[in-house]
Amino acid sequence: MHRVVSNQELAPAVHRLVVEAPAIARARRPGQFVIVRLDHGHERIPLTIADADPAAGTITLVVQAVGFSTRAIVATPPGGWIRDIAGPLGSPTHLIAQGFAVCVGGGVGTAVVHPIAEALHRAGVRLCSIIGGRSRPYVIYHEELARLGEVRVCTDDGSWGRPGLVTDELRALCAERRPDIVYAVGPVPMMQAVVAVTRPLAIPTIVSLNPVMVDGTGMCGGCRVTVGGEVRFACVDGPEFDGFLVDFTELRQRLATYRAFERAACAEEECRARAAGAPARNQP
Repeated sequence: MHRVVSNQELAPAVHRLVVEAPAIARARRPGQFVIVRLDHGHERIPLTIADADPAAGTITLVVQAVGFSTRAIVATPPGGWIRDIAGPLGSPTHLIAQGFAVCVGGGVGTAVVHPIAEALHRAGVRLCSIIGGRSRPYVIYHEELARLGEVRVCTDDGSWGRPGLVTDELRALCAERRPDIVYAVGPVPMMQAVVAVTRPLAIPTIVSLNPVMVDGTGMCGGCRVTVGGEVRFACVDGPEFDGFLVDFTELRQRLATYRAFERAACAEEECRARAAGAPARNQP
């Protein structure tokens, strides 16, 4: 059992949870993730470790409530409990040791970019972060990233920073000064669009993939992706890969596989909550 120390809403339906997990906090490296199961009968959810405090024995998870299980996780109050957290899993981020790096984060992906940016900053790498959201309330981790280097903000409606997409700002930045590498985390269409900007310029680009995972050890095969024409497993070979080699079309198709089941699960939970008068509270 893992106690929730704090639960803060960062953006609509996006929460930052600080959770007790001492062994994971000590071992975790940038780019690695955990698999969380709130309680018996709940889905196993892969979540990148956004931060860790080994001294306090805590890890930070940023969760977007989009389905039954993630809604239940973000509803867990401070003092509540998460039954299972397995990790750290996956391969750590390949970090350059010098030069100029650009971190591109879209939506919740900005929280995943944060530990990468922190590690680059500690190594002395010059850094610019480009982050975006639908509107100002949806942009997260701006203050945290601003402590590490330049930050450029984009919003779809122009309510903060540059109106438009993060790829528009990335294209402009690449024209100003060529990055040595780009790290991109966000929705699959966004990462695919980032690659479309960097590929003609031959700028190495690392993307963090989010296919469906079950066990997190490569046994189930649910997270398989095609990279460079070969099958890879995001949970053990990734989650980060060379963006130039990823088959994004296949990845998008696989991510859509369980949407109907998720909608059905959400509808069933809403019916149960209405019948009970209130959602059940998570107890140890």
